[in-house]
Formats: sequence, structure tokens, C-alpha cells
Amino acid sequence: MYFCSTKDQIMETYHIRKQIHRLPGKVIHTVPLPQPQLVEGHGARKKMGKICQKCGYKNVLVVTDQTLSSLGYEQAITQALEEAEIHYAVFNDINSEPNIDLIEAGRKKAIECQAECVIALGGGSVMDTTKMIAAGAKMPRRSVKSLLIKFLPVPGKTLPMISVPSTAGTGAEVTVGAVVHNSQGVKTSTVLIGLDVTHVVLDSELTIHAPQSVTAACGMDALSHVIEGAVSDVKVDEANMYLSKEGVRLIFENLPIVMREPENIEARLNMCRAAYFGGHAINTQLAGYVHAFAHSIGAKYHLPHGQAISMMLMPVLEFQKKVCTEKYAMLARHCHFAHLDTDDEQAAELFLQAVAQLMAQCGMDKLVSPVKAEDYAELISMVAQDSINYSSPITLNNNDIEQILKTVTPNP
Repeated sequence: MYFCSTKDQIMETYHIRKQIHRLPGKVIHTVPLPQPQLVEGHGARKKMGKICQKCGYKNVLVVTDQTLSSLGYEQAITQALEEAEIHYAVFNDINSEPNIDLIEAGRKKAIECQAECVIALGGGSVMDTTKMIAAGAKMPRRSVKSLLIKFLPVPGKTLPMISVPSTAGTGAEVTVGAVVHNSQGVKTSTVLIGLDVTHVVLDSELTIHAPQSVTAACGMDALSHVIEGAVSDVKVDEANMYLSKEGVRLIFENLPIVMREPENIEARLNMCRAAYFGGHAINTQLAGYVHAFAHSIGAKYHLPHGQAISMMLMPVLEFQKKVCTEKYAMLARHCHFAHLDTDDEQAAELFLQAVAQLMAQCGMDKLVSPVKAEDYAELISMVAQDSINYSSPITLNNNDIEQILKTVTPNP
């Protein structure tokens, strides 16, 4: 861990970050992105047999976690596979975030059952584990440890992967990145070059019974993805920008509904779509300082990701308002918070007010912050380091980072 101890060092790291802040956006556009077919609907995972049959798969591996398996959620998938006369094996040993041992065990299972495809059923941890299994199975002679590099080229693509997200938040069902705990227990991120996600199955039935706190935290995570994508400094075409804008609109319109009416199928499905658009935004436009702060605070204080995102969303959006006024106004108009003739300053403020109101509706405005002033030096370094991975609309110096931290530090 690197800590800035002098003003010269602080300025040096700031200038480096400022000079290279557009580089991640240029790099990510050189990575081939999955172009999955979208299958959606209530109970859509029951179509898995027909999907695999059409693709010609004879043997598949179903990857899920212990909780979902105990609830029997994979049974609709395995039954559909049986009806289509497709052989399958189930790997349901996941009870934590991805690590080397889990990936190695999953890879072994995939090779043993001669899997031609892997089906991921679960949240972000299951998705990231499955991505690494799909890559590792194509490179059986390499140790899993050797796969944990910044950019992992997979010869001839990974095993085909079908993603069935059980939450409406992470967008990991389509992102090319995977976060894994290395042999020292430290989180490392890997971008898979050649990740072959052929289908994403959005099944609203999987999210209906989620606790309200999970629904809210996942919704805020998805919202951060599409907002940060829309305001990032990565140049994208109108089609990609539209997906980010539409993801924002879908969340504003549907998250309050699912909080009031947990079994509203259409609203649940719209949240699944928004989360998927958020994953697309990460692939094409990256994240920003909301994530840099959330990752750092989450790692330091062991705070769940959705809660850390919720805590940092408004402070970061407000801090960067000056440089994001035009884009905030664009989002306000797309979501009908402002009229087409409303000036940008007013429209941007209406957008920020809408975000704050949505957080209050979901109860995410009452989170207790664990941030302590004595941890500022460590957190500043962590945020600065993590921000290098993104192409944010503004480059924060160390004083800026400290000012934002102060807004979430409880008074003694």
C-alpha cells in the first residue's frame, strides 16, 4: 500500500492520474465484449433446455451457490436440461466471494463432466467464479493463481457461459471483469479477453423473494453503474449512451414499485433489465469515483458493496456537479424530471434531488457511516489507487478526496 507523505508526492500522483484518466476507457474499447442473446420473463430459466439444445450442447455444468441451491432454485434449470436430454453436473460449493480454491474445484468439475457450456445462477460472486471456471477450463495446464492477472487472454475464447442473475444489481452477468481473492486473501480484478457470454437469462421470479434491504442495495448499485456510465469521460455512440440513460429511467420508475409491491412481476423484470444495462455500461463506459470510494470503504470496514455505494452516491455526485451539469441535465430530461426547455443548472439540481428522494424512499439515506478521521490517509491512498481503473469526469486530488470523506464521517 502506498501512502503519500509529502506535498510533492501528493501532487505527483495527482498529475499522473490526471494524465492517464482517459486511458482505461481507451483500453476497455480494445477488449472484445460479449454480445449475448437476451432471454427474459417470469420463470425464463425454465427455457434453459431449449437454449442449450439449440446451441448443440450435450454436457453442461451448472454453477450456483449454497443458499440458492438449498432453496431449490436450480431445479427449474436442471429439470429443463433433463427434458431436453442434456447431461449436466452441478457445482454448488460457493459460500463466499470467489477465491482460488473455489475456482480450482469448479474447473475440475467442468473438466470431469466434459462441459461444453457453463450456466451461472446467482449473484456477482457466482458470476465471477463462473467466468474464471469458463476461462480456466480452456487452459487446464495453467494454475488458477497464474490466471489472476490484470488482462487474461483466453485462446479461442472461454467456454460458452449462460448467465442467470439472481439479483438486479451487479450487472456481472455480462461484464468482462471478475474480482477474485488471491492466495493472500487480497481482492484482485481480472479482465477476461475472450469471455464468451452467449445468453443472459433475466428471470424476475428469482428476485421476488429478496429482502427489501437487498432489493434496495442492489437497486442503488445498478443506479450507480448507469449514472457513472452516462457521465464518464469515455466517448461512446448514441446507442450505448441510450442504454445508460434508459437504465437510469427504469430504476427511478421501478425501484419504488418493487419496494412497495415486492411481487410486482413487471417492475421486477424492469429492474433486471436496468441492472443488465448497468453491466453493459461498465463494459463500455466504466465506473467512477462512487465505486472508488465504495470499494475502499467497503474493504477497510467490511461494509457490503451496496451499502457502501449508497453511502457514497450523493456525496460524489454533488461534488462533481460543476463538471457534470450538462449530463445530469440530460438524465433529468430523459427521466422527465425536467422539461426540454429547463436550463441545465436547474435540470441538474432536479436530478440530484430525485436521486436523494429515491434513496430516502428505499431507506438508504439512513445508513451509519463507519468512516473515521484517523483513517483518512489510508483511505485517500486507496481511493486514489482504485480510481486509476476508471475514466471519471473529474480527477480528484488528495484534498478533494478528503473533503468528500469528511461529508460521510460522523461527528465525534
